[in-house]
Amino acid sequence: MAETNVFVDAVARLERLGAEAGIAPEVIAALRDPRETLIASLPVRLDDGSRRYFPAFRCRYNNALGPTKGGIRFHPNVTLEEVQALALWMTIKCAVVGLPYGGAKGGVIVDPKVLSRLELERLSRAYMRAMANVIGPDLDIPAPDVYTNARIMGWMRDEYEAIHRIKAPGVITGKPIRLGGSLGREEATGRGAFLCIQELARVRDLDPAKTRIAIQGFGNAGYHVAHLLQEAGYRIVAVSDSQGAIYSEDGFDVDSLHQHKEATRKLQGVYCEGSVCQLVDHERISNDELLELDVEILIPAALEGVIGPWNVDRIQAPIIVEVANGPILGEVDAQLFERGKVIVPDVLANAGGVTVSYFEWVQNRAGYAWTLDEVRSRLAEVMKRAFGEVWELGAAEKAALRGAAYTVALRRIAEAIHAHGTREYFQGDTD
Repeated sequence: MAETNVFVDAVARLERLGAEAGIAPEVIAALRDPRETLIASLPVRLDDGSRRYFPAFRCRYNNALGPTKGGIRFHPNVTLEEVQALALWMTIKCAVVGLPYGGAKGGVIVDPKVLSRLELERLSRAYMRAMANVIGPDLDIPAPDVYTNARIMGWMRDEYEAIHRIKAPGVITGKPIRLGGSLGREEATGRGAFLCIQELARVRDLDPAKTRIAIQGFGNAGYHVAHLLQEAGYRIVAVSDSQGAIYSEDGFDVDSLHQHKEATRKLQGVYCEGSVCQLVDHERISNDELLELDVEILIPAALEGVIGPWNVDRIQAPIIVEVANGPILGEVDAQLFERGKVIVPDVLANAGGVTVSYFEWVQNRAGYAWTLDEVRSRLAEVMKRAFGEVWELGAAEKAALRGAAYTVALRRIAEAIHAHGTREYFQGDTD
């Protein structure tokens, strides 16, 4: 697998799809580079009394449509390029589903698994102290991402409020419920992807009972989309985590897999009744082999850049739903489309998370909490509308869904930029 600069790839895709959609060069120029990126070194006192410094980033990519929004990830492989690419994708994602947000992203280069709980809290608070001038309820609203969670968001909210001497529940989303979090946030990314698959099944006349699904990644999003799909009658024949994948043509009981993984930290083919789990027939395969399985739907829900020139010829699934960010490199988009593959792009498929984060922000600002049914109903409304707009444009233009999604998003961003005036306006060529 060749090394790819994920940000360069993301910008190249933006420029290509923007040109195909006829978006004005002035708009593409506004999105070619991030608005601002803050790089910091976080000093953290470790439990043994020593001090260690952790590189950290926060990229606010574009705020044409509103304050910026995006997660914070703690991971040893975080890079500046990755953070900027994710912030660009978040800009497009928010515009696709019609949220009044721009895109942002943050990250810290750290292996959180080697930190104690107290060290993790110190790191979280240090991140907020370093970024406090670029974060705020009307400026930039972070959220959880890889290896961050509700508790970490709660620590960050607390640190922001201590710095500014205010109460600001809307400064961050994905918080614990009792600290202003929203019901339905944990399942939101998986539920949004599930809603897209249900809409795709409707327009493509798919029979769930005859639809086999392979899911790369069994984290929060991967589990919830698998759980909802199985409930709806689909057959989950393969899942994976960072250690490898399991496959069974007969399918798995998703909740049993999840229960066993939570208890043992191991992904195994099991069936559980209560606390008793027993092995079921299954085959161990690699993550790469999972991507190449003969299934009806493939869901990459783990890492960026897992499908590229090295394996594109071996991808068999006719439908790919990108629950992970950027799992398919831009250079192979055209090959997959020419082979008749239907790709529900990440900027649509995984937008459920940021949508419910927006709901949380709205609830915080209103001082009124919604019920779980209200959250799910509003999410379904947003996702179905967004999928319908993208699908109809793709069908009308005979274009890939990714191109259609970018067209929808870029037109919305263009309208905001044009409202401030463009070269044509100031030269008197337009009203």
